Amino acid sequence: MSSSILPPSETAGKVPAPPVAPTELNFTLSPIPKNPLGEGRYIKTAGALIIGDEILNGKTLDRNSNYFARFCFELGIDLKRIEVIADDEEEIIEASQKMVEKYDFVITSGGIGPTHDDITYASLARSFHQELSYHTDTLARMEESIRQRPSFSQQNEEQHIARKRMALFPHAAEVLFVASDIWVPVVRLEGKLCVFPGIPSLFQKMLDNLKPFLPLPPPEARPCRLQVFTHLPESYIAPYLTTLQKRVNSEGIRIGSYPLLQHGVYVSLIGVNRERVRELTEEVEKEIQGRTVSDEEAEAKRRSSGA
Repeated sequence: MSSSILPPSETAGKVPAPPVAPTELNFTLSPIPKNPLGEGRYIKTAGALIIGDEILNGKTLDRNSNYFARFCFELGIDLKRIEVIADDEEEIIEASQKMVEKYDFVITSGGIGPTHDDITYASLARSFHQELSYHTDTLARMEESIRQRPSFSQQNEEQHIARKRMALFPHAAEVLFVASDIWVPVVRLEGKLCVFPGIPSLFQKMLDNLKPFLPLPPPEARPCRLQVFTHLPESYIAPYLTTLQKRVNSEGIRIGSYPLLQHGVYVSLIGVNRERVRELTEEVEKEIQGRTVSDEEAEAKRRSSGA
């Protein structure tokens, strides 16, 4: 008998039962697949396709491309292109085909929700000549994740169908479950193109957890970046940096200068040969009267100066 229909004498003084805590999600991860690029090959180049009208009209700030750029740099992947496009089927088709043709690893971000304008999966299915079909395991994980969320139990049939759209994938795609506490998978097409949600926290966690599923460059192929800060104006150090870049071009070392208005200049040296980069950094310090700084210090300085 429910306490709501007990006589007052039997309900008086009773302490309400504490709410039941939701069960912690613990989904099984996907097995690590074979190298989609072929045995012995690894990712060298990448591209990012950021999809969403809200990015282009300024409503939403795109954080995912910056996170992806850092991800690629730290792993030694050469990010070649970042493209932002509207929620438009023809644009998604054209851009995705070009990127998959050119690059080893491509990501899309955004456009995979339950609403009418989330068309990424449907557009990519058409791009790579596939039909859409519901993925049974994804549907089951979706239902498990929302079982204890009361708001979803009140949804009508139309709302339920809209939610299921998030498990409607190109039928030949790989479906990679990369996190035990997230029901949303990374959907991979052509062994290269990985589809991510646009929510930054979800995007970042899923991207980081995708690492074991990717044929990443070996540690010795990953670059070293050192930065030197100087108070000298950029015009003063420009001739030296121009000469230096010509001198080290054949060594695959890149020199960049990044001024902070009325503060000074950061000079960046990037190369795979760590010892050579350190050697050149010492030279640069002397030539431009600067000092080597960490990436964290440089980033904090840029933010404080509004750069």
